[in-house]
Amino acid sequence: MADAPVELPGRLAILPFRNKVLLPGAIVRIRCTTPSSVKLVEQELWQREDKGLIGVLPVRDSEAAAVGSILSPGVGGDSGEGGRRSPGASGGESSKQDAKSGKEPIHWHSRGVAARALHLSRGVEKPSGRVTYIVVLEGLCRFSVEELNARGSYHVARVSRLDMTKTELEQVEQDPDLIALSRQFKATAMELISVLEQKQKTVGRTKVLLETVPVYRLADIFVASFEISFEEQLAMLDSVDLKVRLSKATELVDRHLQSILVAEKITQKVEGQLSKSQKEFLLRQQMRAIKDELGDNDDDEDDIAALERKMQNAGMPANIWKHAQRELRRLRKMQPQQPGYSSSRAYLELIADLPWQKVSEERELDLRAAKESLDRDHYGLTKVKQRIIEYLAVRKLKPDARGPVLCFVGPPGVGKTSLATSIAKALNRKFIRISLGGVKDEADIRGHRRTYIGSMPGRLIDGLKRVSVSNPVMLLDEIDKTGSDVRGDPASALLEVLDPEQNKTFNDHYLNVPFDLSKVVFVATANRMQPIPPALLDRMEVIELPGYTPEEKLKIAMKHLLPRVLEQHGLSSAYLQIPEAVVKLIIERYTREAGVRNLERNLAALARAAAVKVAELDSTLRLGKEMQPITTTLLDSRLTDGGEVEMEVIPMGQDISNTYENPSPMIIDEAVLEKVLGPPRFDDREAADRVSSPGVSVGLVWTSFGGEVQFVEATAMVGKGDLHLTGQLGDVIKESAQLALTWVRARSADLNLSPTSDINILESRDIHIHFPAGAVPKDGPSAGVTLVTSLVSLFSNRKVRADTAMTGEMTLRGLVLPVGGVKDKVLAAHRYGIKRVILPERNLKDLAEIPAPILAGIEILLVKRIEEVLGHAFENGFPLRLHSSL
Repeated sequence: MADAPVELPGRLAILPFRNKVLLPGAIVRIRCTTPSSVKLVEQELWQREDKGLIGVLPVRDSEAAAVGSILSPGVGGDSGEGGRRSPGASGGESSKQDAKSGKEPIHWHSRGVAARALHLSRGVEKPSGRVTYIVVLEGLCRFSVEELNARGSYHVARVSRLDMTKTELEQVEQDPDLIALSRQFKATAMELISVLEQKQKTVGRTKVLLETVPVYRLADIFVASFEISFEEQLAMLDSVDLKVRLSKATELVDRHLQSILVAEKITQKVEGQLSKSQKEFLLRQQMRAIKDELGDNDDDEDDIAALERKMQNAGMPANIWKHAQRELRRLRKMQPQQPGYSSSRAYLELIADLPWQKVSEERELDLRAAKESLDRDHYGLTKVKQRIIEYLAVRKLKPDARGPVLCFVGPPGVGKTSLATSIAKALNRKFIRISLGGVKDEADIRGHRRTYIGSMPGRLIDGLKRVSVSNPVMLLDEIDKTGSDVRGDPASALLEVLDPEQNKTFNDHYLNVPFDLSKVVFVATANRMQPIPPALLDRMEVIELPGYTPEEKLKIAMKHLLPRVLEQHGLSSAYLQIPEAVVKLIIERYTREAGVRNLERNLAALARAAAVKVAELDSTLRLGKEMQPITTTLLDSRLTDGGEVEMEVIPMGQDISNTYENPSPMIIDEAVLEKVLGPPRFDDREAADRVSSPGVSVGLVWTSFGGEVQFVEATAMVGKGDLHLTGQLGDVIKESAQLALTWVRARSADLNLSPTSDINILESRDIHIHFPAGAVPKDGPSAGVTLVTSLVSLFSNRKVRADTAMTGEMTLRGLVLPVGGVKDKVLAAHRYGIKRVILPERNLKDLAEIPAPILAGIEILLVKRIEEVLGHAFENGFPLRLHSSL
């Protein structure tokens, strides 16, 4: 029998239900927190004695609404427990208003369910004092929204009933198709209840519902109890026709039944596998006991016993041995097939392999032999080698002394890494190099925690494992190239490593026990000091290695590079000879660098050319004069007649060394040099050619590759008095350019650039300053005097001397301040053939580091003010007015 339909009023207050659907007959618990829903509950339910009906409309948060208006009541709709909220709005004037107000528009569904409140509870949140309601609603019947209007902060809709009347239901229930669908639905539902009876005790109530509640209402009740998608809930809500509703409900109930059966099958399979693994574990334990009685040990057990013996012989401290034993007991309880077995074993093998007590046996230090070794392996670098000898002397007097961490700073190719190997050789210790260039992950230093998949120890612990001693010489190469990102800062992790007070208990995340690094001799290398954090730099003693002079490069090439290149290419002086004059030409015309790497590459190119010639001659050795070649005709005739090939026997007393002629050695001259290496890359005329017109000056800069010569070009054009800067410049050098232009404009009258100081020299024209080699970033304050000279040359239409280079920072008052890298800059000027160098007077102390032969070939001009710079930079000086000096 059909139950009596519910009386539905013409208008209902609307409660939005976000991403969920309330179906007739279902009961839902909703927590109302938004101002609009709280207001609705207070006025329509809480304050009224006769609780009326309210409408529950689904709220669609997807990109497009199905039907209906797009409105934005307050902060959006409430959701039941487990509901979710997602952004989405489109179309309509109200959506535009919501976009302006920052509120989220709501997409109302066109159909909903009238509901009555079964229970109300009111609460107040602390400390905000916000009022919230929890409403338990029961769905009664479907309705369609005819019109939706706002009433204060919530909405009211004019609705029309969608469910059938009592008379219509009685007529439809006689339909044979509906009766068949009802029987099919009840059969499927009964099968589902039978499956659930094995797990739940409350399915008896469901059987009662199946026998007493009308089938069309049962469809809604059953579907409401399943976890289905929002779209399927809407489709069920929109199924007003009973046949369609029963068909959809039967499909959903059957799907739910099949999912339960599949899940039950998987659970039984998993439980069977678990019971099988437990059975295997017991059998393995019994097998192990049987083998112990028979004396037949298992291979895995042998490996673990060998690992334990290795750990006992490692000499680890007592607290770490205790930790290792605990980990070993855990490993014995595990099966090799378990996921954590391999990682636990790898961890124990690392602990066993680490050199806890093993050290290199140091022989007594012989400082004279160490000095001879340094002189033999490295030419020049007197100051650096003296500091290494001092370091070794302290080690000799106090072997356990905590010496400083040496950090060799210099351009590439000056011998920083080879100096570290020389220290290891002098100390008779093992050497290990750890490259830090490009390292951005703190785990590379401290290691990964063992909870991560694929975790590994840090590079330091891994390096100590490879050398198998706890006191090696460890080179931290390219320490200035470390970076930092979300994975941490490796430079900060190195603070603990290089601090003698902390590295006694260095804690690697993977090892997770303290390890003593105090016996390690750390040596670091860097190209620049600026990128190194100050705290890390404070833990190291910086030893600067400037570039080599041409004379030093020549000695290094003849003594070290050339023999090494010949050996690497399988040659000797009998095949290739490079005179000293040719090596000097290579240094002057083909390389301009602080180190010697490009010089070695050019020598290798010559060696390859000689190797080709030797290889070709080796395959076609020329016969000596005394040997007569066998003609092909005679050999062919003997073979044709079936005769034997005769061999000539040379008596033992005959000298066969002259039988073959030795190939003549390849002697490199200027013509061969240009043929192999190409035309010269540099010449002494470059500076003169570049400074052939006003507005160009020659500056000296310092880079990570050593000192360099930097040309500065300035030109004027019609404009509005603007300054244009190009050449990939940094902020500091841009400010120096602005400062230089300001000083020139302020002193234009004193510099005879304008009749009076009231005249603007930039009127109706712009200034463009360019630093050539635009692909190379440039920054720093040392180009101040160069910029002023370039601008004064432009405005006065006078050329700067081509044999003069300069460096120095300037102030707004015209003072010249000291700069760094003086030795590298002077060496760069010498490489370029510059004869005069202008330096700040306060850099006089830095000239002591420059070799005497270099100073003898360059005139050093010391200045205090910009006016002195201009006097030296131009031919015959620069005329200034008498009152120009401050």
